Amino acid sequence: IDSKFDVKDAITKLDDKGLNTPKNVDDLANQLIFSAWNSASKVQKKRAILLSSIGVQRRDAMPFQILNACGVLDAKASAEQSLINESEQNGYNYSIIRPGQLFGGPYDNNYYLGTLFQLDKDAQTQDVEVGPGDELLGDTLRSTLAEVTAQICESDCALNMDFAVVNVKGDVPSAEGVQMKLKALDE
Repeated sequence: IDSKFDVKDAITKLDDKGLNTPKNVDDLANQLIFSAWNSASKVQKKRAILLSSIGVQRRDAMPFQILNACGVLDAKASAEQSLINESEQNGYNYSIIRPGQLFGGPYDNNYYLGTLFQLDKDAQTQDVEVGPGDELLGDTLRSTLAEVTAQICESDCALNMDFAVVNVKGDVPSAEGVQMKLKALDE
C-alpha cells in the first residue's frame, strides 16, 4: 500500500470538483467577479479594492512557505495580478490591501483557534502601521482592516498600489490619523 499523501495532488482534485480551495476562492472567484462587474456595470467604474494577505510577495520565504503549503498565497497573488490587469484594460483604479493575520471579533468561525479562545490584541497594540508593497510583518485587527478600507473608499489615496497594514503598539488612531497614514503612502 502506498501511504504517501501528496498535498498538491489532493488540492488539485478538490479544485477540479469546484470545492472551497484557495484557487477556487481567491483566484477563480475573483476573476469571475471582475468579469461580471465589467460586463454588468453601465457606469464608469472608479476603483476596485481587493483584500489579500501579507506574504504574497514573500511566499517562498519563511514563515510564508507554511501558509502557502496549500497554495493560498499563490492564489492570492494570481487574484492580485488579475485585478491589476483588469483595471488597466478597463480604465479604473485599484487598491490591494494586505492585512496580517486577522484578530478580533466577530468570533463566529468555530474552526479557528483564535475564535475558540477569542484571541484579540491587547489594549496597547491598537495603533496602525501601513507600508507599501509586502514588507510589514504582524497581525491586524478586523476593526482596523474595516477602518482602512472605509478610509480609502472615502479618499483618493492608495490608488493603483498594494500595501500592507498591521497593528502596532500604541493607541487607536482617529479616522483622520488613519487617513494621514494612507495619504503618506502616495508620497
